[in-house]
Amino acid sequence: MNPIVIQVLAIIAIFYFFIILPGQRRVKKEKAFESGLKVGDKVITKSGIHGKVSELSDTTVVIETMAGKIKMEKSAISLEMSAKLLEKEKEKK
Repeated sequence: MNPIVIQVLAIIAIFYFFIILPGQRRVKKEKAFESGLKVGDKVITKSGIHGKVSELSDTTVVIETMAGKIKMEKSAISLEMSAKLLEKEKEKK
């Protein structure tokens, strides 16, 4: 087999394992997080708004904040920041 073909295949494999596969895993985690939301969960949005889930629908969520209620897309809720918030609350208990 030609050495250039082997190098191209190696580059494609590296690209897949280091770029595409982790991206697919992250998307799966975010979808699971969005589908696992329930009323009463404390969350942080990607824009930094803290609140509690008060209503849910297929694609939107109503977040209750100290200033009132805000309706937004489920995809606007940050998986990473909400997970950190839950860890902090567990440490307090």
